[in-house]
Amino acid sequence: MNDRPLPAGRRDADPSLAAVAGARLPSPLVETVDDRLDARGVRLLLKRDDLIHPDIPGNKWRKLGPNLARAQALGYRGVLTFGGAYSNHLRAVAAAGRLLGLRTIGVIRGEEHRPLNPVLRFAADAGMHLTYLDRASYRAVRAGTGAAVLARLDAEFGPAYLLPEGASNALGVRGCAELPAEINQDFDLLCCSCGTGGTLAGLAGALPPGRRALGVAVLRGAAFLDADITRLQAAAFGAPSGNWTITHEFHAGGYARSTPELARFLADFHDRHGLTLDAVYEGKLLHALYGLVAAGAFAPGQTLVAVINTLADGPRPPAPGPVAAPG
Repeated sequence: MNDRPLPAGRRDADPSLAAVAGARLPSPLVETVDDRLDARGVRLLLKRDDLIHPDIPGNKWRKLGPNLARAQALGYRGVLTFGGAYSNHLRAVAAAGRLLGLRTIGVIRGEEHRPLNPVLRFAADAGMHLTYLDRASYRAVRAGTGAAVLARLDAEFGPAYLLPEGASNALGVRGCAELPAEINQDFDLLCCSCGTGGTLAGLAGALPPGRRALGVAVLRGAAFLDADITRLQAAAFGAPSGNWTITHEFHAGGYARSTPELARFLADFHDRHGLTLDAVYEGKLLHALYGLVAAGAFAPGQTLVAVINTLADGPRPPAPGPVAAPG
């Protein structure tokens, strides 16, 4: 689908996402004061990327900006992308598409369920057309072997900019690579949650010498992430950076699943710090870091930076924006 020029109806004059939506950049860096960290001599700074934009927060903003600029430069009037039923990515694409007047199609893994959950209801209310794909076909697309599936989607929905799940491609990776330069304090380890690996690929690829990145996998059985991140870094930067690792021990049973231990941690974190972490991504990230601190995984004196991409406050009503062009 991508890189096919569309001479008719080009939208080169459209404003960028940054121009129409506004953003809080650089996002704040806030220290977490906690006796459990103090006892181990470890500092934890939160990079509050969730505050970049209310509907397009964190890594969604950083990944979507360059991708949607590319879509507009190529003359596409629509974006087709993929995600699960609770995908923050789909919600953000829908919000961004509404702001830019782009038609959006969300291809959802699995079967349709009614009524729509709050994430998909938000996306639909923002103008996204929702369609569903069986899990085997979805896996084929994700693995790069779904050419026939993509051809069928192209025939059904017409020309559209093809955006991978999580916007994890070379453009999205380079968008995330802008974050490390915003950190104005010395640190040892930059940490993030991992779903598709694009954020970790970008963060690690832009780290200064001597710094490392740590990803916390939120999926069960996500050994594929190592190969995916290597591939993404090669596409974005020419070679893998070799300065990152992933821990697979804190997925709490799998994507969007939880455990009593995780639930207790989230409630306690809220009581101590006033932040409602989501149980899908950033809750698992912070739970992992606190668990690793307690286990002595970090030397006294080390400073960790954890990227917070979203909180669990739920979506707002879709922001007003131009009506998407037909076709």
